[in-house]
Amino acid sequence: MTKILFVCHGNICRSPMAEFVMKKLVRDKGLENDFEIRSAATSREELGNPVYPPARRKLMEHGISCSGKTAVQMTAADYDRYDCIVIMDSNNRRNIMRIIGSDPDNKVRRLLDCTDRPRDVADPWYTGDFEQTWQDVSEGCSALLKEITAQNER
Repeated sequence: MTKILFVCHGNICRSPMAEFVMKKLVRDKGLENDFEIRSAATSREELGNPVYPPARRKLMEHGISCSGKTAVQMTAADYDRYDCIVIMDSNNRRNIMRIIGSDPDNKVRRLLDCTDRPRDVADPWYTGDFEQTWQDVSEGCSALLKEITAQNER
């Protein structure tokens, strides 16, 4: 089983979008029993809050429900629990290192680094552009799933 944790600053926009997009991609391929997929925050600012309404609406536009999801914070123990810790931007890496200390197994990576155009995922909290974030998350999750399934076939 491959265990993936998506992480962003508050766990109310980008990381939950990635969590639920990846869950849908995995389900569509009939691989839901092969994956555990969650998301978390590096900060405590939004703990217990639901997915931000514009992010929730963007997911619903694509038939994806995130019902019941509330923000949680990543812990140091998550490093051992998950095979892959997928961050949305470079700032998330710095904040994660404050939580886990170091990344000896190279588990921490940016979502869009597995695409043809490595970059940070657009942050809609600041841009207001949830469509761009949807496109980034969809592109990244598709590429990540392709990469993981190719590795698992070896």
